[in-house]
Amino acid sequence: MAAVNKKLWEEDVEYGGIRVADDDPKKPLLQQQQKPVVVNVSDRVPDEVDETNGSTGMVLFSTFIAVCGSFEFGSCVGYSAPTQSAIIEDLKLSLAEYSMFGSILTIGAMIGAISSGQIADFIGRKGAMRMSAIFCITGWLAVYCSRGYLLLDTGRILTGYGIGVFSFVVPVYIAEIAPKNLRGEFFFIWQLMIVTGASLAFLMGTVVTWRTLALTGLIPCIVLLLGLCFIPESPRWLAKFGQEEEFRSSLQVLRGRYTDVSSEAAQIQVYVASLQILPKAALTDLIDSKYIRFIVIGVGLMVFQQFGGINGVGFYASETYASAGLASGKTGIILIACVQVPITVLGALLMDRSGRRPLIMISSSGTSVGCFLTGSAFFLKAHGMFLNSVPFLAAAGILIYIAAFSIGMGAVPWLIMSEIFPINIKGVAGSLVVLVNWAGAWAVSYTFNFLMAWSPSATFAMYSGFSMMTILFVVKLVPETKGKTLEEIQACINSGKH
Repeated sequence: MAAVNKKLWEEDVEYGGIRVADDDPKKPLLQQQQKPVVVNVSDRVPDEVDETNGSTGMVLFSTFIAVCGSFEFGSCVGYSAPTQSAIIEDLKLSLAEYSMFGSILTIGAMIGAISSGQIADFIGRKGAMRMSAIFCITGWLAVYCSRGYLLLDTGRILTGYGIGVFSFVVPVYIAEIAPKNLRGEFFFIWQLMIVTGASLAFLMGTVVTWRTLALTGLIPCIVLLLGLCFIPESPRWLAKFGQEEEFRSSLQVLRGRYTDVSSEAAQIQVYVASLQILPKAALTDLIDSKYIRFIVIGVGLMVFQQFGGINGVGFYASETYASAGLASGKTGIILIACVQVPITVLGALLMDRSGRRPLIMISSSGTSVGCFLTGSAFFLKAHGMFLNSVPFLAAAGILIYIAAFSIGMGAVPWLIMSEIFPINIKGVAGSLVVLVNWAGAWAVSYTFNFLMAWSPSATFAMYSGFSMMTILFVVKLVPETKGKTLEEIQACINSGKH
């Protein structure tokens, strides 16, 4: 296909063609002309763009820098599990006050989620990551210096805000820079770094004080801030905002100096240009019939991910193990840390081989089984039956749950979220989906201790039921996105195909 150099191809939604506008370097890249000429799309823009021939070195490096935000995410989430007893003892907190400390992270993340899409659109993907790192650094320093619950909670909510923005912008950035054939594997690095951060927090929390553990949260933020100076901005974001020279330069850097990027650049420009004629998306636009399927899929996956109980189990794992009769809650924490990382690596290997849908269904089946076993252990304990087997059954159930979650449900909903939304609604829709996710995380993490005090067996039975419902949701509504460009995925959803 001939490169699109001095022409701008803009999709005409009404007539199904492409509008060709003269390229004036003084005008924005995607500016519309008053007298469009309609031509056939197939004559100019390829249906398929080969993204496999370029170098992946810069994509890998850029992904590594971006997922320092994911490592920070994991460090924040994993912080409360090994430090619960020490913080309660040192600061004389009640169980309710510590439950607030554990869950207030998600309140900050909800606030971050509300603004994440708009921030990422306004100052760019790199700017949003830079801002988030600064919030996290401030929050960790507040936690380290705290002498009471007020500063402790303030620091926790600031780190929550930072990871709330990270949870949107990092997967979006990865999806926008990665070649389609490697997008799943690159994206799974995001999930791998989350569980690595959480696992290291679990392990380090067993050997260092809670204040020292807070200082370790500064390290990924510093690495991220330094690394952002050396990686390109998302080419799709640059194209959306009419920065043509920067757009082509960014794409060239990502694909390699000697790679011909003209075809991929043309396809991105066509797609972005087609969206410029649409009005700026508002929250009310998300209920429009042409977007509702995207929203139902994105929101639904996040609801099922959270109400499967992951943040309750993860935030308070040591106390859950202790309640089941395990001799040491820290032993359980170490077991979780040892399981998470290798299972997540396995998920990364399977992501672009098995596909997204099968991985979610296998993962949800495993989390359901894990919750059922754990709930059964607490049921047996409550009725004084097989008491010698209860700790083993509970430990096995939680490890199965964590392993199953790590292989699919941890990362795949976020990957699908980053893939499915058209770029003109990605900001507002992404903010809504991340907000729903963190709202669910708050509800689960705050209520977990109270539910466990009411009935541990019923609590895990409820989580098991949500996991089973996830399978039905995926079968009915969620499309397979493996091996498709972002534009092809969105066309697939609009057509109702799976």
